[in-house]
Amino acid sequence: MPFSERMKVFREGFHPTFWVGNGMELFERLAYYGQQIVFMIYLRNRLGFSESEAGSLSGIFGGVIYLLPILAGTLADKWGFRRAFTVAFSILALGYFLIGSMGMSAFSRIYEGLPQYWLLLLFLLLTAFGGSFIKPSVLGTVAVTTTEKSRSLGFAIYYWLVNMGALIGPTIAYFVRDSFGNEFVYLVSALSCLAMLLVNLFLYKEVKSPGTEVVETMGQKISNLFRVLGNVRFMVFLMIYSLYWIIFWQEFIIVPYYITDFISKEAPYEIIQSWAGAGAIIVLQIPLNRLTKDVPTHRAILIGFAVSSLIWIIIGLHPSIPTIVAGIVAFAIGEMIQAPRYYEYISEIAPPGQQGLFQGYAFLPIAIARFVGDPFGGWLYQTSKDLGKPEYIWFAMIGIGLLGAGLMALYNWLLVPKEHGAA
Repeated sequence: MPFSERMKVFREGFHPTFWVGNGMELFERLAYYGQQIVFMIYLRNRLGFSESEAGSLSGIFGGVIYLLPILAGTLADKWGFRRAFTVAFSILALGYFLIGSMGMSAFSRIYEGLPQYWLLLLFLLLTAFGGSFIKPSVLGTVAVTTTEKSRSLGFAIYYWLVNMGALIGPTIAYFVRDSFGNEFVYLVSALSCLAMLLVNLFLYKEVKSPGTEVVETMGQKISNLFRVLGNVRFMVFLMIYSLYWIIFWQEFIIVPYYITDFISKEAPYEIIQSWAGAGAIIVLQIPLNRLTKDVPTHRAILIGFAVSSLIWIIIGLHPSIPTIVAGIVAFAIGEMIQAPRYYEYISEIAPPGQQGLFQGYAFLPIAIARFVGDPFGGWLYQTSKDLGKPEYIWFAMIGIGLLGAGLMALYNWLLVPKEHGAA
């Protein structure tokens, strides 16, 4: 496409609501990743939970956030995205504040004598419920505020802003926790969501599209879930893919603990993780997309798996700040190779007429990874540390990475249709 045509698409291809919706997504991701990077340290060092308990709570929180959008999307469609954003940001602001308040001395008398674990679990579930409306509302906004020519660019902008939030949020979290404490990171997240509530109320204008007027009932959603579960090939693919995300989320579970306990209590682990991960994606995503655009989708996913698995091999060879940075960058490179092709591959394997249905379950592997991987990571770290064998962490993570890559290769060999070729 000529440069002049590209500029025309950029100028005319986006409704003003597109920029409002994606701006809100930036600040929501800032809030989410800012608190997520300090979550495990906050729960252990401030609230007194063990690593295993913190991992279990993180798994429930993250799992619900990524599982509920499958159903929350139905309510967002019925209500309209503006109302869904209002519900989401109202609950998120309250939820993040309540989570942070449990560690603030000003509220210590209120929580004294109360069962901390169950109270925090309640606050986490409340926050996750609010957060579950964000993804379907933002993705729906992108779909209805772009034209056919600008839609691909629109989703690229969305993905870039998500990573900007993942970069900025943890960076702010470092300076806040260094000056005031981890509990005040949650106050920043709450204020960020409160600000977006006001932006939504005053600036977001509902946009209707004839193509989005068909709204499924909750019963149809549940019926569709069983249709998806009945597709063995698709479910095998999602189960294997969940191993990839188990590896990824250990950057938020294991890495903060390891840096704090074994390298330096003062190290800015928030900046290390965010700038190495999200920073690499922001800089390298477009060049890598161009380099791998001709690689078949199933093979790109396998290559991404294999490259991302290097994270724990690199770190395990000599655990240090430089190798942790190198490992996270390696994972990000693998993510950039396969992540954009993931949705393309789902569209390839979905039965005719069910592409939209199958794309709706694209976040299921992340939910599975959070439910299973976060508790496992917390347990693994606590057990390895108690045994005085932190190297067991790397052995286990390398094993999961190699298992995921091996199973994906086997999947490509046995289940990818011959017309696509075997990896």
